[in-house]
Amino acid sequence: MAGFKPLPDNGWREAIMKPVLNRVGEIYEPFKIRFLEREITGLAPDEVLIKVRASAICGSDLHIARGLHPSAPLPVTIGHEFSGDVAAVGECVERVKAGQRVTVEPCIVCGKCDACRRGDYCYCENISFTYRNGDGSMADYVVVKEPYVYELPEYLTYETGALMEPLAVATHAVKRADVRLGESVLIIGAGAIGMMTAAMCRRSGAGEIIIADVSDHRLLAALEVGATKAVNSGREDLEREIASITQGKGVDKSFECVGRESCFNQAVMTLKKNGTATVIGIYEKPVVSFPASRLITHEIHVQGAQSYCWDFPIAIKAAKDLPMEKFITHTFPLSRLEEAVRTALDPNSKSIKVVVKPES
Repeated sequence: MAGFKPLPDNGWREAIMKPVLNRVGEIYEPFKIRFLEREITGLAPDEVLIKVRASAICGSDLHIARGLHPSAPLPVTIGHEFSGDVAAVGECVERVKAGQRVTVEPCIVCGKCDACRRGDYCYCENISFTYRNGDGSMADYVVVKEPYVYELPEYLTYETGALMEPLAVATHAVKRADVRLGESVLIIGAGAIGMMTAAMCRRSGAGEIIIADVSDHRLLAALEVGATKAVNSGREDLEREIASITQGKGVDKSFECVGRESCFNQAVMTLKKNGTATVIGIYEKPVVSFPASRLITHEIHVQGAQSYCWDFPIAIKAAKDLPMEKFITHTFPLSRLEEAVRTALDPNSKSIKVVVKPES
């Protein structure tokens, strides 16, 4: 292992020149969390050591907590939406400096396959993510590769800086959908991703942005960040409501942000002819049934959106004009990680984004 380029002598120098003892939160059984202790003894030449300051709980973390994530069997260390301070860098790192406030794009790609060589790294044949291949960010420290580190501008706090990952997910989905000026959009699911998708659709010029959920609390919050209409699909027939709003035509674009068969069908059936449905939600039950004839009679397009591809810089710039703090409803210390996860899982908590902060 190569050596550190340590911080200037500011109180951390002595600590990081020695091996760093790191706590990492791991879900080892459904709804059960323990802390592992890892010793960080050095960095590879292209690696960066980040002292975590804030880490947000993602919907994928909740699928993991239930033991139902289709791509992350237990046990799994969790957390990939985070920000922090650069504590040390590998000897070949040049762009990132010790002491910088940063956030991280938590994907891992090979850089060698055809997609990576074209620059379409989101289609990497070997794509993975830090929490699936390494340790998650519900920890004191995280080691990442230099190219995925982005400096936090002054207008972002550590807490809002931790939300750049989900905002990049929404950015990528809206780009994939090619949302255009004046178009009508339906977003199914008013979680953080759904709300951020609404915000990015607004920035893209969508004329009508309808969001559906079963939580009045979340629907009201969505109206504050970009949605123009809200429908409680637990009380109203969503397809009928969309037909009424659009005079029977349907919407130009839909986004499925939940990961359920019923929501998939709503995303498909509410589209106008030649419309596009973009699926973002993670499906705990991945096999769905839907009326395939709709593909033919309406010539609709159904596509997925996973992660990001050159979207982090866009998301960071967009965040300057978005009320990012409105997404954060709860904050916990790292030592109370299990309580934080249970809060995020509890529909009665009215949580949107739960942020975990390691004790200094």
